[in-house]
Amino acid sequence: VAIADVQFGPMRFHPDQLQVLLVFTKEDNQCNGFCRACEKAGFKCTVTKEAQAVLACFLDKHHDIIIIDHRNPRQLDAEALCRSIRSSKLSENTIIIGVVRRPDREESSVMPLIAAGFTRRYVENPSLMACYNELLQLEFGEVRSQLKLRACNSIFTALEKSQEAVEITSEDRVIQEWQGIYHTRKKNGDSIQQNVKIIPVVGQGGKIRHYVSIIRVCSGNNKAEKRSESVQSDPHTDNQSGRHKDRRKSSLDVRAVASRASEASSQRRHSSMARIHSMTIEAPITKVINIINAAQESSPVPVTEALDRVLEILRTTELYSPQFGAKDDDPHASDLVGGLMSDGLRRLSGNEYVLATKSLQQMPSGIGTPLSLHDVPPRIARAMENEEYWDFDIFELEAATQRRPLIYLGLKMFARFGICEFLNCSEATLRSWLQIIEANYHSCNPYHNSTHAADVLHATAYFLCKERIKQTLDPVDEVAALIAAAVHDVDHPGRTNSFLCNAGSELAILYNDTAVLESHHAALAFQLTAREGKCNIFQNMERNEYRTLRQGIIDMVLATEMTKHFEHVNKFVNSINKPLAALEENGEMNKDEEAINTMLRTPENRTLIKRMLIKCADVSNPCRPREQCIEWAARISEEYFAQTDEEKRQELPVVMPVFDRSTCSVPKSQISFIDYFITDMFDAWDAFVDLPELMQHLDNNFKYWKGLDDRKLRSLRPPPE
Repeated sequence: VAIADVQFGPMRFHPDQLQVLLVFTKEDNQCNGFCRACEKAGFKCTVTKEAQAVLACFLDKHHDIIIIDHRNPRQLDAEALCRSIRSSKLSENTIIIGVVRRPDREESSVMPLIAAGFTRRYVENPSLMACYNELLQLEFGEVRSQLKLRACNSIFTALEKSQEAVEITSEDRVIQEWQGIYHTRKKNGDSIQQNVKIIPVVGQGGKIRHYVSIIRVCSGNNKAEKRSESVQSDPHTDNQSGRHKDRRKSSLDVRAVASRASEASSQRRHSSMARIHSMTIEAPITKVINIINAAQESSPVPVTEALDRVLEILRTTELYSPQFGAKDDDPHASDLVGGLMSDGLRRLSGNEYVLATKSLQQMPSGIGTPLSLHDVPPRIARAMENEEYWDFDIFELEAATQRRPLIYLGLKMFARFGICEFLNCSEATLRSWLQIIEANYHSCNPYHNSTHAADVLHATAYFLCKERIKQTLDPVDEVAALIAAAVHDVDHPGRTNSFLCNAGSELAILYNDTAVLESHHAALAFQLTAREGKCNIFQNMERNEYRTLRQGIIDMVLATEMTKHFEHVNKFVNSINKPLAALEENGEMNKDEEAINTMLRTPENRTLIKRMLIKCADVSNPCRPREQCIEWAARISEEYFAQTDEEKRQELPVVMPVFDRSTCSVPKSQISFIDYFITDMFDAWDAFVDLPELMQHLDNNFKYWKGLDDRKLRSLRPPPE
């Protein structure tokens, strides 16, 4: 019978076959019922009729369950026999059951049985299923609990007796692991965490329950020396059989672990855990921490203190988010970080903000039949003439299309990249898709509208045409990037994630306050696409290709969420920029171009590149020509002003107080945004893609905002109504 592993917290061990001892003066129906039940359950069963033979049999086999017939006191003194068994320390983890007669009248007390040492009673019932069910309840109840207690005892014994790292294995040296966090102190007195692994294994049925392998580090040659000691469940071995005497000499007193807690033994345990770093640990960050812990052991105090600081940093959850201390004196930067990068956990009870209850937009009737790319009106065609260049004016296209730039720019750019051919869809289907996507952008939003989507689409296409990107990404990556850019803010309500979370909006509840808007944009894009066949651009794709494309689109849309901004940027720098820079310094760029392309084209690095691409496209406003940069700044400021106004009306937390329309300095807010979010990211992106024109615009715009005083703020024209 296969025996399943037993899980005890993070520990796992494999129990042996259970052994049952039946004590009946005669083999009646009840005795036979338990015998057949043991056979059915796969337990080893021993039957004894002589009371004087019971103790010897138990001491030899160490049964897990003993069932004693308590129905005939004249023939068998069950309570005396139970007390005799309990007098042996080997019975500490044994389950003893008393079989009693079915009461004729009044129920009798179980206290005499408990006082004698019985675990529980069994009212006589010779039925096979009744006996079988009783055994199963014992196996998964009391027996399993005792099994776990023995496993704990082995750990206590090992920690008490060992001065070094400890392995506890089965007889055949099967190693299983327990991992956890252990708190200890360094020799300089500082408290540290140790990631440790202890390995308990229980083998039932024999006298030796565990084997403890103690690893000692010799002072002379620093080599690890192992020796094995047996750990028995019974600290008293007077009744052990002769063939175990050699092992009995090294048996350990398990009970003493709980009672002896001297300072010396505590120090030994600390020392043992400090050397656990030599064991194999799976998590990479755990390996790093263990290497640092090992280095501290032989380091001078200044190095030890520095490494302690390193460990503190590594154990934080926000490894990629810079500490904000240097920006504390900049309220604009503080508010931008709080408003764009927080998850909005601040809440006011009783206040709820519900998104507009308008239904999702259907195909707009005012537009009429989707136009072919060849039938674009002359004014719109002229506005799109230089769409391949960075200085392309999206606001001119916005005016020419009556605030519907996404469909026209999308048709032209998707045709240039051969999207219809890749998706195996018609131009009419693509036109219908672009229309339904654009219809679900809110034209009333000053900033997050289809013009912003078209602007991000343009920047994305521009980046995809750069030589480094073309060498790195596959066609499916390009298609994913263009679609993600088009849909990345669809149905944006003109409010930040923090606002929605604080207000308890339906979207925040749906997405558990995590990447609320980004999750909604991605999900809605696919819902709209699949709603009707005439706009389903994915319907002719092969399933696996579609899944790959879908995952790429979702990942890029989610990458626009600002709470992980620094994580994405720092991963890009460490995985892309720095390896390339090292090759350049070694003069190997021309020699090993193939190796460089192989490194860049791994799935992990391509994902990092795509995330960085759409992030830079999404916030590229400060890198646009000055007139466009100013217009975008006015629009985003107006949207933040409107949010602050509504927060005050709804009595919600104001997440960005500096964006008060009566006091806000737009130049200062732009300076903070560029300084804190934009400069480092575009430096990294420029180092990879080579974007001198963008970096020149960024530098000029930053100088412009720095030189602009608050009086000139009033000259910023408001966004068009």
